[in-house]
Amino acid sequence: MAAQITELTFLEHLAGRFKLPVPEYVTAESGQTKVRELLKKWGGKAIVKPDVLAGKRGKAGVLRQVNDYVDAQRELKIIQGTEVQGQLPRTSYMVEFIPSEMEVYSAITYDSRYLGPSITISLDGGMDVEEIGEEKKVTLPLDIYKGLGAYQASEVLEQLGCPRKVISPLSRSLVDLWDMFISTGMRMCEVNPWRITPAGKPYACDFKAIFDESNFKFKNIGFDLPEYPANATLFEEEMAAWNASSHRGQAHVSELGGKTILPLLFGGGASTIITETLMQNGGDPIFLSDFGGNPPYERMYGTAKLCFEHNLGKAGMLLILGGKANNTLIDVTFKAIADALQNYVDEHGPINIPVVVGRGGPRLLQGLLTLKDTLDTLGMPYVMFGPDTPVTQVAEYAAKLANNWGEVMVGGSK
Repeated sequence: MAAQITELTFLEHLAGRFKLPVPEYVTAESGQTKVRELLKKWGGKAIVKPDVLAGKRGKAGVLRQVNDYVDAQRELKIIQGTEVQGQLPRTSYMVEFIPSEMEVYSAITYDSRYLGPSITISLDGGMDVEEIGEEKKVTLPLDIYKGLGAYQASEVLEQLGCPRKVISPLSRSLVDLWDMFISTGMRMCEVNPWRITPAGKPYACDFKAIFDESNFKFKNIGFDLPEYPANATLFEEEMAAWNASSHRGQAHVSELGGKTILPLLFGGGASTIITETLMQNGGDPIFLSDFGGNPPYERMYGTAKLCFEHNLGKAGMLLILGGKANNTLIDVTFKAIADALQNYVDEHGPINIPVVVGRGGPRLLQGLLTLKDTLDTLGMPYVMFGPDTPVTQVAEYAAKLANNWGEVMVGGSK
């Protein structure tokens, strides 16, 4: 399963190691004297933030600018105890305010379209990536062995119209970002934004990353991930207990607070990429999931049953998606999902939401036919993709379909 880190962990353990330029910071536990000294050093201007495993902190209203010591102390205490999207902060911290002339967005992730990693850059930093027009961002596929060169980063920045004085220092920092990504077993990392000072120096001013816990590079990362206050939902608790009940097939979920797509996802790293793609395209997934590991019928049936009991009634779409499996028997997992879906309808009544399916692997055709028969019986509209369609393309399609499903139904079409 994926392991997530926040900006504070990045500041504490990774930024210095990989020579990435970041603002100075101080945590709420550092003491009044330290807070006072640094605030004075920074010219009396700083930002207080929660260290929490939740995104969109700015939109949630929990990033507070402070201009004096009294405000700083008060906000550090308040934000430390403020719930953010159902998540409780581990602590709060204060970072130096970086004056800037521009902000830049960057993200590195694995992209099935290129069968490898890619970097996306935009000069419209500070915005959600889904709000940035395609003409204002560039995605560059990267060779996993050669990595990202400064000349490649420079070419992308020039293509986007970046000021010349910014290109060289930002290119070097993007190369360092790649070095961190590939050296620590990350699946995804995002800096949003890089704040660029009037002198042209970049600072990484917000950060998040997801690691692949099975990657040996992550296992040798050199520090322990911090523990956050436990606030698991009933669904997460029941799924965790179900996952622990057997070693055959994994059943991992993490609620995201979404309200649209119920995702039954397979394939470890593919699950993270699919979820990121859904979120970037406004798909609003209800949870992150990973149900691979060749689960037997009873295991997959129980997993799907839990997902449906807790989430199907509020979902606007069912997404069944994963990469091409090597060992997982597709007909077994799809039969289990189909039976769990039929059982839900028998108990709760008909549902009329679209189903999007994308998978590859052993006995795929039998699995698709089994699922098709059940969906036809239930009268549920569906679209099925084969193994030659990249999972990111299927996820993007699913997000757009979910957002426009009301218009499709008004038009009288399935």
